[in-house]
Parts: sequence; C-alpha cells; structure tokens
Amino acid sequence: MKTTLKGLLHIGFWACYFALAMVMLGIFYGTRENVNDAEIAIAFNIIFWFALVPSAINFYVFYLLLFPKYVLQKRIAKTVSLGILSSLSAAIIGYAGLYFTASDECLSDGATVQGEEHLWIILFIAFIAAISGVIALIIQGFITWFEEIKLKENLRQQNQAMELALIKAKLDPHFLFNTINNIDILILKDQHIASEYLNKLSSIIRFILYETKSDTIPLTKEIEYIEKYIALNKIRTSNQTYVNFEVFGTPDHRAIASMIFIPFIENAFKHNNNKKLQDAINIQIIITEDTVRLRCDNKFDPNRKTDTPHNGLGQTLIRRRLDLLYPEQYLLKIDNQENLYSIDLIINVSKETTSVSASEEKAPILNRDLKPQEFSR
Repeated sequence: MKTTLKGLLHIGFWACYFALAMVMLGIFYGTRENVNDAEIAIAFNIIFWFALVPSAINFYVFYLLLFPKYVLQKRIAKTVSLGILSSLSAAIIGYAGLYFTASDECLSDGATVQGEEHLWIILFIAFIAAISGVIALIIQGFITWFEEIKLKENLRQQNQAMELALIKAKLDPHFLFNTINNIDILILKDQHIASEYLNKLSSIIRFILYETKSDTIPLTKEIEYIEKYIALNKIRTSNQTYVNFEVFGTPDHRAIASMIFIPFIENAFKHNNNKKLQDAINIQIIITEDTVRLRCDNKFDPNRKTDTPHNGLGQTLIRRRLDLLYPEQYLLKIDNQENLYSIDLIINVSKETTSVSASEEKAPILNRDLKPQEFSR
C-alpha cells in the first residue's frame, strides 16, 4: 500500500476520534448554561491528557511494535501482556499530565480526588487507550492483508515471466538439437544405446510438459529428471569423469517444487566450455531430516566470451521463484571465483503427509545411505 494511502488511514482515524470527542463534549456542555472560556479550556485540557495522549501512545506502540513483532509471529500471550502493560503505561502518562496541568475540579467537579479514585481513573484511561490499540492492530492488519494481496499478484505476474523463461531454458534448442544429432549418430554405431538415449529424451520432454504442472512433485521425480538430463549431456563427450552427481540421504516421501534445481544445473552445463576436464561439473543433493540441499559447481574459462550471461536464467528470476515458493525457508549462496562458479542452495522441506504411490517409478538413488559431507572441489 502506498504511503499516501497509509497516511490517509491514519488521518481518517484521528479525525473520527477527534470528532467523537467533540460530539461528546458538545453533548456534555450542551445541557449547561453560561459556559465560559475557562471551562472550555479545562475541557480541552481533559480531552488532551485524558484521551488523546494515552490513545496516541498506545496506538503507535500497538501499530509499530506489537503487530510486527508479536501478532505476526502469533505470540498471542506476549501480545496480550505487553498490550496491557502499554495501556497502563500510557494511562499513567496521560493521568500524570492531567493531574499536574489541571485543577482538582477538572477531575471531579471540585471534589478532591482520593487514592482509590486515582486508580479507577487510570484504569478508565487505560481502557480507552486499549481500544485505540486494538483499532491500530485492525488498521495494521488491513494494511498487511492488502499488501500481501498486492505482493501475491506481483509475484504471480513475476512467476508467469519466470515460467516463460523456464520454458525457454528447459526447451533450449541448442541442447535439444545437439542431443538429437548425437542420438542420430549413435543409431549408426549402436542402435540399442541410441534407443536408450532417445527414451531418456522422451522422458525429459514428457516430464516438462506434464509433470511440472503441479506445485510440487516427489523429490525422487526431480532427481530422476536430473539424472536423465545429465546422461543426455554426457553423450556429447567420451570423458566419463566430466560430471559427478551424488545423492546423500533418502528422498522417499518428500515433495519439492518442480524443477527448482534444474536452472542451476542447466547453467552449469551451459557455461562449462571444456568437456575434457576431470570433475568439470560437480553436483550433490544432500537430504537431511528437515532440509534438501543442492551444491553445484562448474569450471569455466573466464576469458571466453559467451552470448549469455553466466547466471543464465537470471538470479533475479530464480530468487523470485524461491521467494514465492519458499518464503524465508531457503538459503542461497553464490560464489563466482576466477574459474569456478558455485551455488549452495538449502531449502527447508518437511516430509510429505502422504507417501508417494507405489506405482510411481522412483529414481535410482546413488549413495543413499551415506551421510552429508562437505562438497569437494
């Protein structure tokens, strides 16, 4: 919500508050005759210290502190206790100002206010201040709700742009045509292997077109796609140590956003320019009780000019998608050294409430019984 609209909400609230005070003042003095200026001044002094100051203090304590720090975090007990403390503190401040700036008749029509009456007056002021605090929570809640709607709409639009970019990246013509050409060459050499790779390519295209429509997919499916993608890239080189891919932990019964790791892996292949290097690309997926971690690095020649930036799909779009799918539940670290580009992505992912169907084909998992270890360069 724009600052101007927020300001108008605040102005509207205080205008209504002041108007209500004036109406009550008019009702009180409307029944009296011969009201002089001194009485009107006393009345305004009472309104200022009795209602305006405590309400203003409590309103902005609730608005600026309690709502973002405690209400949003659903710390209800803390909110209630601090709200009561804030209301009483604001009431004491207001009553102190009223007590030291007004005569006794301001408080009780000429009668001296005794000890117990002080307490009841403070409690009444605290009640008024508490009402203002609750209204502050309502206003801030409305603003937050409105901003979340706008944010979701903005992220939806960004996600559409992201999806278009992903489609372009996933169906990279260069990769697709090279793979088809390599399979065509393999047909003349080994029809069995060529058929195997053709099936892998078909599975990848099927995965892209059909299985990525849902918000999440089984983690085993994501790993299966990665393995097939790596296998297709490896047919373009005889170097068997070109790519290292390992999975640590058990991916069963876990779901993850579809193709969340693919942009990083695609970029690693896209920007590695020497397929004869050993360990040119290293990929690890590490699964723990609460997280799934992708660690990926690729060697590259910093002097080589490319038509596309090294971040490929674009860090901004990738982070946007992560923000949308896993708000405050992921950690992404990118390290671009002289000839090594590394990413480290950790996502908080809990186990699925329902297990994956037994009929689903599961990915072949490598080293699934090994524990997570440091990423070797």
